[in-house]
Amino acid sequence: MSNKNHDELKYQASENTLGLNPVIGLRGKDLLSSARMILRQALRQPLHSAKHVAHFGLELKNVLFGKSSLTPESDDRRFSDPAWSQNPLYRRYLQTYLAWRKELHDWAGDSNLSDQDIARAHFVINLMTEAMAPTNSMANPAAVKRFFETGGKSLLDGLAHLAKDLVNNGGMPSQVNMDAFEVGKNLGITEGSVIYRNDVLELIQYRPTTEQTHERPLLVVPPQINKFYVFDLSPEKSLARFCLRSNVQTFIVSWRNPTKAQREWGLSTYIDALKEAVDVVTAVTGSPDVNMLGACSGGITCTALLGHYAAMGERKVNALTLLVSVLDTTLDTQVALFVDEQTLEAAKRHSYQSGVLEGKDMAKIFAWMRPNDLIWNYWVNNYLMGNEPPVFDILFWNNDTTRLPAAFHGDLIEMFKNNPLTRAGALEVCGTAIDLKQVDSDIFCLAGTNDHITPWTSCYKSAQLFGGKVEFVLSSSGHIQSILNPPGNPKARFMTNSQLTSTPAQWQEDSTKHTDSWWLYWAAWLAERSGELKKAPLKLGNKAYPAGEASPGTYVHER
Repeated sequence: MSNKNHDELKYQASENTLGLNPVIGLRGKDLLSSARMILRQALRQPLHSAKHVAHFGLELKNVLFGKSSLTPESDDRRFSDPAWSQNPLYRRYLQTYLAWRKELHDWAGDSNLSDQDIARAHFVINLMTEAMAPTNSMANPAAVKRFFETGGKSLLDGLAHLAKDLVNNGGMPSQVNMDAFEVGKNLGITEGSVIYRNDVLELIQYRPTTEQTHERPLLVVPPQINKFYVFDLSPEKSLARFCLRSNVQTFIVSWRNPTKAQREWGLSTYIDALKEAVDVVTAVTGSPDVNMLGACSGGITCTALLGHYAAMGERKVNALTLLVSVLDTTLDTQVALFVDEQTLEAAKRHSYQSGVLEGKDMAKIFAWMRPNDLIWNYWVNNYLMGNEPPVFDILFWNNDTTRLPAAFHGDLIEMFKNNPLTRAGALEVCGTAIDLKQVDSDIFCLAGTNDHITPWTSCYKSAQLFGGKVEFVLSSSGHIQSILNPPGNPKARFMTNSQLTSTPAQWQEDSTKHTDSWWLYWAAWLAERSGELKKAPLKLGNKAYPAGEASPGTYVHER
């Protein structure tokens, strides 16, 4: 595989990283039930089925006589090898597959099933047809060429990778070479110290890199389902370093990886711990309040905290930045495709029985929801081509999963089920009812146009829930690439529009388009809300909260 294809493999997967979803789960029995539904429908509509069989037969005749015009979609990189279009046998093999897949989807779309059952049928058919794609077989022309170029070594290497994944990765193809990185060695290496630790989190303060810093500090809150160093990956991608260079006093929360012993940790547990972190940051910096940044489920936690402060009549957060965070959980995505009351209750019951929801289990579920990007690409690369998995820091982080305690998982499911943040008083945390219209802090919301996990339209609807002034920014990337978007990226684009119009489409139509990274735009927004510049502190922490263990701390290493 060429270096270009190898880079595409890395970035295609990084656009589909785990983030918050799917906390609901995707049960095997639901897939089997949908498969049985498809078979029953084929028997119930014999004429309809026969018509599509006849259509397939006619197209197959055209394929055999070289008259078929079927081609892969323009963005389907699986069939980029010239053999698929130039070799008559390979072209017929590909077109037979395309005709079969198309007819199955047309059959489902033209059936008299309900809209939801049609969507489920498409999902199951897609799982089956993508698994049986010609590129996944030993006949893959790129794999055949590789076999002869290496004298058969690629096949032996592929078998070795398969055996290793069967033993160490639950039979799933490895997305990344996990031996290439080590947190604290080549990831998460920005200088700082843990200045506070409780049962739930460690608070890391980073050493300023400028002579002056803004008075008001920034507290970064990562998602609970992944580790904090997504904000401090390699130096060129580190948001923490960017903030330090922008004269911002930077603190980051590192969540503890819970075990069964912490099964009762819920949303209120995380908010109480976060309140302690806010008090420590204000005590260390002397600022009466902080700015906050929350990503994904961390954004949900920050939002609930601000709602709690508003209910208590306290204003300890001056401005909040939300990255790819969905608060209005009316989602029209594959995550919600198989969701009903029974599924939600089963997901809660499973995590309560186990005590935790394993991040690895969620990663597997999500991989099967996007199989081409997260499974079959690696099947070809690792096993058929015999290549090593890619070396990519984002994918290492994504595979360094954590667990969710059962109570918090249950809280997230209830939020998905009842959508309480859209209604005043529907959510209660730490003994207070939440009304986001009472949150009048300035809000900066970022979403990604290609985000399949937290769709930007859902993020936009979420931004409209607050009572304060909201700045919504739309990046041109996917879920994680929207966040990790440092200045200088030639592909970076984003849109701004100071007016939150009623619909996302109208906002997008009236928006202003920009080149380069949204980081620079956000830095200017944050600087306006960070107070005056003062001399940077020479020491981390203070007498009450002295600098302890060097970053990245202890909790990040817990398995």
